[in-house]
Amino acid sequence: MATQGRRRPDQVGEVVRQVIAEALLTEVRDPRIKLVTVTGVRVSPDLSHATVSVVVHGEESEREAALERLGRAAGFLRSRVAKALATRLTPELRFVADRGAEHAARIDALLADIRRSEPDEEAES
Repeated sequence: MATQGRRRPDQVGEVVRQVIAEALLTEVRDPRIKLVTVTGVRVSPDLSHATVSVVVHGEESEREAALERLGRAAGFLRSRVAKALATRLTPELRFVADRGAEHAARIDALLADIRRSEPDEEAES
């Protein structure tokens, strides 16, 4: 039963992701937003809020500017989502940086450091 209650928000989240990704490619003209990849969308159980995870390519200042611009474009993007959804409510959009790739790269670097130090320890034994 718990998976049944989560199914609809997941379905709406996928539609939201597709619509936003398409709109960013074809309709949004702001060049600061062009370097954005939508990686996921989490929709609240009541379908009133959607948290859109994005990866912004570029420097940290470019990332911050892109997130700010996405926040400003949220109304426009929400109107596009409303046209695609067959629901009474359209989720309010909130954009957050997806740091998953950064975390994975950091973990890979730490593991590489550990691997490099292991042969040294074995040689000392």
